[in-house]
Amino acid sequence: MTIECEKITTPYSANLNRPILNNISCQIEPGEFVTLLGLNGAGKSTLLRSIVGLVPLEKGVIKVNGIVQNQQQKHRPEMAMLFQGGGLIRQLTAIENVLCGRLGSLSAWQTLWGFPKRDRRLALELLDRLGLKEHAYQKTAYLSGGQQQRVAIARALIQNPKILLADEPTTGLDILAAKQVMETLAQLHSEQGITIVVVLHDLALAAAYAQRAIVLEAGRIIYDGKCHNLPEVMQAG
Repeated sequence: MTIECEKITTPYSANLNRPILNNISCQIEPGEFVTLLGLNGAGKSTLLRSIVGLVPLEKGVIKVNGIVQNQQQKHRPEMAMLFQGGGLIRQLTAIENVLCGRLGSLSAWQTLWGFPKRDRRLALELLDRLGLKEHAYQKTAYLSGGQQQRVAIARALIQNPKILLADEPTTGLDILAAKQVMETLAQLHSEQGITIVVVLHDLALAAAYAQRAIVLEAGRIIYDGKCHNLPEVMQAG
């Protein structure tokens, strides 16, 4: 599942006095672990959301596996997204949140009868794999930030994606929890070959876990390469 961004430009932003993304081109190959870096307003999250079709494009195209992406596509089984803060429903249990990841593949009639037993088994297996089996029936409001983020990862994985997009998954977490989340993503990348594209602010985490960095500034790519010299790249930018 190759991701191709070809000269993409988003609509003009009055707040920034420019398009959020301005004539960006890049390609992400299957099985890569890529981090998007840059200051606030650089366009990192917008680029990530553009890939999954949540942001309209003024110009250019985005292709996944050669297929042009657009906002009319309702369900993209090849991609799953981790939203900033996890995007969980705090009143639901961990397993109920994970099962919500199956809603896009069920018909309206199927949802009336509840989730199939095989989906519930898979949700429990995913929570177990992520070290959360004992919290499966606990409301996510009572879980720690790191545990909530791992529930969000399980919700994404139940969709069986080939591409996982993560928007600042370590925001608000302490150092230990942030490392646990990044290690989970790295494990998925190494063991299952999932393509990972993650927005980060922490250069140390980026250098420790990602293979490649794409650095944005004012809606343009200013660096695309290895992560070994990120502090120098960011300081130069």
